[in-house]
Parts: sequence; structure tokens; C-alpha cells
Amino acid sequence: MNQDLEQYHDIIEQLKPMINEPEFNQILAQVAGSIPKQKRFLLKMELKRLARPCSRIIDLRGHVDGKCKLYEYENQTHYLDDMAIDVFERQVRSFGEYTVGVNEAVLSTENNYRVMHKRQQKEMTRAVKNETVAAPIRQDYLAPIMPFGEFSQRNEERMNYAMSVEIFTENNKSMLATTVDVSLGGLKLKISKEHRFKIGDRLSVQFRGIEHEYVLDNRQGVQYVVEGINRNVDDQRLHLKRLFDILMPSFDRFLERFIHGNKRRYKVNLDNTFDAIHKKTYEQYYIPNFTSVPVYIESKDGNYIPRYALANDCNRQDIFYWNNEISDLKLGYLFSDARIKQCLSYGKSKQETYLYSFNHIKNDKIYFYSASHEELLANPSLKDLFLGYGSRKVSWRVYKLQVQEMEPKQSHRPLSIADSISQSVKRQNQPPTPRLMSRLQHLTHIALLTNLTDKYNTDCFQKLPLDRAKLPRLKVFGHPRNRPPENIQVFRFKYANQRRETRFMLRSKVQLTVEEMVLEGNTDDISINGIKLELNTFFHKAVDTKVHVSFPQLQKVTRKYDLKELPYTVRQISAERNILHLKVVNDEQSTSTKAFFEELIKNNRSKLKAYKDEEDIPGIGEALRNIYANNVPNVAFFIRKEGAKYVPDAVATWSNQIRLTTLLSFQAPPGKFNLTALFEGQNGPMDFIRSTLSRIKPHQRPVMNELFVAFDPSKDDPAEAIKSCFADQFATDEQRRQFISQSIEKGQFIALKVFLARTGRPDIDHLQSEINYVGVYAVHKAKQLEEKLWNVHGVGDLLDITDLVMSRYQFDAMTISDNQDSQQHHPQKSLEIEQLLNAEY
Repeated sequence: MNQDLEQYHDIIEQLKPMINEPEFNQILAQVAGSIPKQKRFLLKMELKRLARPCSRIIDLRGHVDGKCKLYEYENQTHYLDDMAIDVFERQVRSFGEYTVGVNEAVLSTENNYRVMHKRQQKEMTRAVKNETVAAPIRQDYLAPIMPFGEFSQRNEERMNYAMSVEIFTENNKSMLATTVDVSLGGLKLKISKEHRFKIGDRLSVQFRGIEHEYVLDNRQGVQYVVEGINRNVDDQRLHLKRLFDILMPSFDRFLERFIHGNKRRYKVNLDNTFDAIHKKTYEQYYIPNFTSVPVYIESKDGNYIPRYALANDCNRQDIFYWNNEISDLKLGYLFSDARIKQCLSYGKSKQETYLYSFNHIKNDKIYFYSASHEELLANPSLKDLFLGYGSRKVSWRVYKLQVQEMEPKQSHRPLSIADSISQSVKRQNQPPTPRLMSRLQHLTHIALLTNLTDKYNTDCFQKLPLDRAKLPRLKVFGHPRNRPPENIQVFRFKYANQRRETRFMLRSKVQLTVEEMVLEGNTDDISINGIKLELNTFFHKAVDTKVHVSFPQLQKVTRKYDLKELPYTVRQISAERNILHLKVVNDEQSTSTKAFFEELIKNNRSKLKAYKDEEDIPGIGEALRNIYANNVPNVAFFIRKEGAKYVPDAVATWSNQIRLTTLLSFQAPPGKFNLTALFEGQNGPMDFIRSTLSRIKPHQRPVMNELFVAFDPSKDDPAEAIKSCFADQFATDEQRRQFISQSIEKGQFIALKVFLARTGRPDIDHLQSEINYVGVYAVHKAKQLEEKLWNVHGVGDLLDITDLVMSRYQFDAMTISDNQDSQQHHPQKSLEIEQLLNAEY
């Protein structure tokens, strides 16, 4: 492939099967929507060149480090080694025939002497140029990529069992093989690599290893089809699926009894179950600790309508910031049809925007204001006025909004084990009920809202000039109270560390007394035995302090109970020391306190319905959680402790953010991300992760920080290619702006918002069926896995906020756009493509 297009290798591989389809141009626009039009044209021309039919004979004898043999394809004879054969067949499946692209791929395998010599020459040239060999990337900064929700479910148990079998092809050619595992519906075989198979081949299998021990009436053999092939240096593994076009009831009964009677002795294959437990545990760490708010969007008649939001303990305060004075949720103001469509009009990797909001209280009523980045650009005379005034308000918020597609079927998450294990497993594997799916069937997108508000996103905007005489003009961004937004129902996925009783969202004024000091605030949620409240000021005492709480607003609705100076105990304090979790003190006075809240909740259940944890349709919270886990747009990362060190353990994402994933993929082997930017700064090791995890406690809201990265992928030394600093390491905004400018000059600037929290214990109850299953057959492996998972100490999120940061520091739109499109490899001239481009235009 041309060097100028090497950076688009993954996109080209993705598009190869589509090149001859009539919808190719449309698919190209979708997949490569983020690539400039000129580059997209080059991609199209390259794909058409690769797809041209080819008739060249390939003879690799003497050209590769491998043993070549005769290989026939459509009356053509080639001489290929095993690696080349694998590449040939894979590429033919992509293109549908033997093409130029197939030919070039076969001539460029890793063991080709020409390719190896070229690579050696390149490395020598690089070493001479740099005089010293570049320092290799630190292995402890690499983390395996582990997409949530990606594990296989088996319909039946596979027993590890080796026995000899004889297989016959459709041409009645016989060969011997050995089973690796056996199930009622399939086989895995080990066979010599000299035999050639392809997907779809029908085979007849005679079970020679057991026919002498058991009387089997299967003279015609058992029919299978090849579903998969794995080749290695010594042999190949065939994955066979049973064909039931010829019924063999006596063999079926025998095989079922044989597996059931011997599975304890020969062990069941548990690979997929271990994989499922592994990934589900990381999900259990992540879901309670992300601060973003997933909002589920319904599409009807060409309009996009927000329907549901998924809540956890870390994002609740961002959801209920949008409660008005009577506790009606107005979160829907942010998710207008126009804003969703604006995001969807961008390329697949850029369907996002930034939102700015504040509220104004007048006559005890809350008025909400919000504007998107695009709306401010469309009103340039009001842009600085809105940002300058809003950032001076206590209620100021800055959000990132990301929109992506989803499918309702992603709500179903069966166990990794078969229904036949037990009735309990069968029950858990049942798909969602028709009633539940009817509530999800029109959902098409997730709009992920992330609160980015910090001093950097406040101080910069506060420096903008403010003409208060023009403030009435901001009404254009106000949300009219007489036009309420779509109602968004909030659901919570219930995990282990939930309260023992349902919480009800209620915002009401309180006065908290501690040592004759009175602090004012508001309740966030209530229950019979406790409350969560947000104070207007700092709480200076410790956990377990006894306090007294008065409810002046609630007192107005009852004469039966005295709601002054009710005793509570502080059970939890937020990192900012303004959010408290209180528990009722069990004394004589607590009886009337509990009675009041029990009566209040009972009499107002319909009003509190939208905000409670109980679900009007059982399972909808878990369904929404499963959908989100299959569509995590940011990069979740997990940190484990090795002695006194904190190192990356794993990452999980479905991200298509090219800028972020390109940075994390730098010099990382396939299937891993390089998290050097989080640990090594331009001035040496950074202490953010260690210091944060050593001081915060589980279940606290994640700590947020901002990371600046100068990325120059032309450098081979990771220390030169990736130079990062946290924003608080700069003394002034001018230093931050200078860092950005220098990064753009040398390569690319990338800004990340980093969220980091301490993990709590995983919800083992949610995994109990699978844990019990592996415990029956491999107790030692189950314990090893449990020890590994319990060693995960931290969980976090990485979010690309580059455009927001550059806009905040007054970089113009052209510079921001150029930095977006800055390619991750230095382009090199391609004479053929350039000439073709000139000829076309």
C-alpha cells in the first residue's frame, strides 16, 4: 500500500468487502466522514486499484522464511507458504476474488525477505539518524483493551476430551484427527496443517476412539460443517458445527450421556465463562463510578425525543441540578431535537458539541438558560455576553454532549453458560419481556452528557468583558416556563452498594445545626431512615458527628409533626465537604421523624414516581445499563496496585474518537493501549494517580483533572513523541496557551479530561451463577481470577476535550479545525496517487 495511505489501513480493510457494492459511496462517506474530502478521494481511488482483478502467478519459493508448497486457486497454480496462504484466503474473502490487493498483501507478509530487509534498513537508518536507539515503551504502561459486553454465550457445555476420529470430505477423502473438545452441537479438532479446508466445507466424522468401547450405529458418520479455522506453526484447529439434516437419535442420546457422565473427570471448557466474569466485573467497577449522564433518545417521525436517563450515585447531582423549585425535572431542556440533529450531521467520530448553562432565580422560581457551541457561533454578538455573565453565576455549568447510535437488542445480556445447567440459569437467560421491549423499541441513540465544570472552564470566561446593559438580550437562550421540555424518566441500575431502602428525590430547604452553628442547604433525596443534603457552605466536622436538622418548607405541609431540630448522624461526607449523607438517630424523637417521612412518601408516591429507584417496568434499569455498556464512547481505564506502584490494568471502550484512540495506540501492540500520557510527564513521572487513589475512599465522586498532551508521532522515542502536563502544573493561562501553540507547531495538541475514583467491592451477586459454575470444575482458577480482580484499586474515564480547551484560550476556528485534522503520521509523497488526483481535477 502507498505510504501516504498507510495511516488509513484500518479504514481500507473495513471498506474492502464493500468496494463493488452499489452503496459503496454512501458507506465511504459514513466510515470516512471525518477525513477531508481530498483524502477521501484518494482512499476511493486506492480501493478501486486494489479491487482490480489480477492474473499474476505468485511464486514465493526462495523469497520467504517458510516452506512453500503448491496452492491452487481457480485453475491458477501458486507456490505459497502457510502464512501466505492464510493471507491469500483472508484477502480473497474480503474482495470476493483474486485482485491486485490480494496479490500485494501476499507479497508483503511479515516473513518475506524483502519486507524484513526493508524493515532492518529503516531501523538502521533511524538508529544512525538518532545516534542512539530510542528508548522502548514501558511495558507496565500498556493495558489490554477489553470491550464491555463482548463475550460469547454457549448453548451447551463443551467437554475437554481427546480421542481419535476419522473425517471424510465430500470427495470421500479420508484423514485422521484428534478432538480437542466435544459438545452435542459441535466439535473442535486438531489436524495436520498439510490438509486444506475452507469455511463451509461439509465433513463426515467417525468417532474411532470410542467405537470399540461403545456400540454406535453411525456407519454413515456424523455430519458437520466447518465454521472456523485456526492455523499455527505445528497444526490447525477446525471448529465444526453439527448438521442435523440426518437424524441420529441413538447417537444423540449416547453423546449426551457420555458428556454428562464424564464432564467432571475431563473438565468442561470454561474459557468463555472466565472471559465473561472478567469483563462483567470491570463493568461492575465502572457503572457505579462514571459521572456522565446517559440519556436515551427515541426517534419518531423524523424527530428525536429524550425518554430515559441512567443514574448512579456519582451522576445524580448533575441530573437533579435540573430540578426546578417544585422538584420537577427539566433536564429535557438540554436535549432539543435541533441539538441532536446538529450533532448527527457531523462525521461518525465527531457527533458531539459543548453546552453551556446557568440558571436564574427570581420570585422563588428557577429559570434555566443554555446554549450550544453552534448556537453561540450563530449569535456572535451575544457569545461573549453569555459566557461572561454565565460564568460569574454559581449555577454555571459546562458540558460535553456526545451522540451515538444504539440498538434496543443490546438490552439483552444472557449469561455465558447454557440453559441446561439449571432452571435458575435458564430463567436468567430469558430475553427481556415484550412489555419491556415495547418501551425500548423506538430508542435509536444515546446522548451522553458530561459535566466538565472546573476553575479552568470558569476563570477564562470570567475574564471576558461584561456589558450588563445588554443582559436582557440573553432571553433568546432562556427556556420558557410555559413550554416545558420532554419528560425524562430517571432509572438506576441497582448494584451491591445501594441503600437498603428506596430513595426519593425531593429538593427542600433545610437548616443544619452543629455546635450552635446553623448551616443552610437543600435535601437531595429522602428516605424513611436517612437523607442526603447539599449545604451552601463547607461542613467542618467529621463522620459520625451528631447534627440536628430542621425542615422549614416541609413544616408548612404538616401540623401533626414537629420538624425542628431532628437528630441525625453524619454517615458520609463528599470530597468537597458540602454534600452529606445523614442517618436518623434511633431515639424517642426518631419515631415521629420516621413516621412523618413514611407518611410523606406514602401520600406523594405518584409525584415522586419519576425519581425513585423502583421501576414501573421490572428490568428497565438493567436493560438501559446493558445498552450503555455496549456503547461506552469514552475510554474507561482501570488501575491495579503492584507493591507500592499503581499501574494500568485494563481499558474498556467502544470509542470511535480517532484523535484519542490514535494517541493511546501509539507504539502499542494490537489489542492494547499505551497510557504513558497519564504517568510520564514532560518533566518526569506524574503523581496524580498515586496521590489521588491514596487519599480518596470508595464510592466518592471521581476526582477530575485536565491533561495537556503534545503529540508528535514522527518521533520514535515515546518520551519525545508524548509530552504531557496536568493543567495545574502551569502557573498562568499564558503558559497553557504557549504549550498549546508549541504542540501544534511540532505535531498535534490533545487535551483530556481525566476522571479517577477508588473502586469498591464488585457486585458478586450479579455474577454468582457464573462463579458457582466455574467453582464446580476449576476452584483454583476461580480463586486466581478473584484475587486478580480484587486487586483493581482505581477506575476512571478519559474524555477528549481538545476543541473546548482551544476555544477557551481564544484559538480561532481555523486553527482548531487544522488541529482536528492533523494526521497522526507525516505524509510522504505518492507519485501515482498525486498524478491521479491532478488528472481527475
